[in-house]
Amino acid sequence: MAVFCGASGNKFLFSGENKYVTPWWLESMRKITHFPETLGNINSKDVMKKRGFLLEFLKPEALQHYIPVMDFMTRDHLATDWSPYKEVKVFPLSKRYTFALACRLFMNIKDPQIVSKFAKPFARVSSGFTAVPINIPGTPFNRAMEGGKVIRQELLNIIRRRKTEILEGKDSNARDFLSQWLLQGDDDGTVFYDMDASNKIMGLLIASHETTSTSITIVVNYLAQFPHIYERVHQEQMEIAKSKGPDEFLNWDDVQKMKYSWTVACESMRLLPPAQGAYREATVDFSFAGYTIPKGWKTFWTVYSTHKNPKYFPDPEKFDPSRFEGNGPAPFTYVPFGGGPRMCPGKEYARLEILIFMHNLVTKFKLEKVIPDEKFIYDPSPVPIKGLVIRLLPHN
Repeated sequence: MAVFCGASGNKFLFSGENKYVTPWWLESMRKITHFPETLGNINSKDVMKKRGFLLEFLKPEALQHYIPVMDFMTRDHLATDWSPYKEVKVFPLSKRYTFALACRLFMNIKDPQIVSKFAKPFARVSSGFTAVPINIPGTPFNRAMEGGKVIRQELLNIIRRRKTEILEGKDSNARDFLSQWLLQGDDDGTVFYDMDASNKIMGLLIASHETTSTSITIVVNYLAQFPHIYERVHQEQMEIAKSKGPDEFLNWDDVQKMKYSWTVACESMRLLPPAQGAYREATVDFSFAGYTIPKGWKTFWTVYSTHKNPKYFPDPEKFDPSRFEGNGPAPFTYVPFGGGPRMCPGKEYARLEILIFMHNLVTKFKLEKVIPDEKFIYDPSPVPIKGLVIRLLPHN
C-alpha cells in the first residue's frame, strides 16, 4: 500500500479516478454490508449507474424539500432527548438523531420502534467495521457480521413490502430514496435485485449515520469549548429565528444565511475530521513523485497530511473559523469529503443536517463542557471517551 500525503498527492488520486485508480473497500467491510450471494456480481457500470442515481437524489435542488422534515425532527429530538435533562452525552444522542433522520429520508420510516429495532444491530456493525476480520464468536468482527445479517434481512422485508405498495399504487408520490429507487423501473424480478437494493440502503445508512453523527458531536464540542465562537453562531442563528413565525420551519434561504456557522463547522471538521481518508486500487502501473506504484497495489489518501500542516493552515492547532472566509483554503488541502469525481455524494446532505442542528441547538441552549479536557479516540472516527458530556443552560 502507498499512502499519499499532501495537496499534490490528494490532487493526483482525486483526478486519477478511472485513469490510474478505482475505489476499493476492505473485503471484510463488504462481507458485513452485502449479501454473500451478491459479492461476485458487482460491476463498474452498475456501480456508476447507482452513484448517478444517488447524486441525483442528494443534489441541492432535491434536498431543499427535506429541510422542513430535518427541522421538525431536530426540534422533536431536542425536546425529547435534551430538554428534560441538565446534562447530556452528545455522541450517543447524535447517533440516535442522525439514524432516525436517515431512516425517515431514505426509507420513509417514521415509527420509533422500527428505527430502534434497526439501531441496535447497527451499533454492532459500526464497532466491528474496521476490526481484525476474525469471524469467531465474541470478536467485534463476528458481532458486526451478525448485526449485518439482521439488518439485511429487515431491509429485505421492507423492500418487498414497499414493492407491493408500489404495485398497488400506494407509494407513487413518495420522495424517499428507497421508493424512488424502486420506481425507476429496472427491477428484473429476481431476488438479487432485492438484495442489491438492500446492500445500497445499508451503505447509505452507514455513510449518513456514522460521519454526520461524528461531525455534529465535534461541532458541539467546539461550540461548548469556545464561548466567543458560540456567541457569534448564536447571534447569526437568532437573526434567522426572529425572521420566522413560531411554527414556521427553516427553508433553503435560511440555511444559505448561516455563513459563519458553516465556517465553524468546517474548522471543526478540519481539526477532527470524521473520516481519516479513503482507499483506492491501482488499475495500471503509474508513477508519482519518483515512485512507481504497481497495478493491484492499494493507495490511501489521508486528511491529516494537509489539515494539520502549517504550510496550508498556519498555527494548525488553533481553532480559527476565519480560515474558511473569502476564497478559503488552497485547493486539495481541506478534504473532509474527499474530492474529484468520487467526492462524498452526501456533502450537501451533511451540510444541511449539521447547520439545521446547530440552529436549533444554539437558539435553545447555552452549552458548557462538564469535562473540559475530554479526549477523543479514533474508532476509526473520532469518538469522545466519555460521550462528550455537556451541561445545558437556559438563555437569560
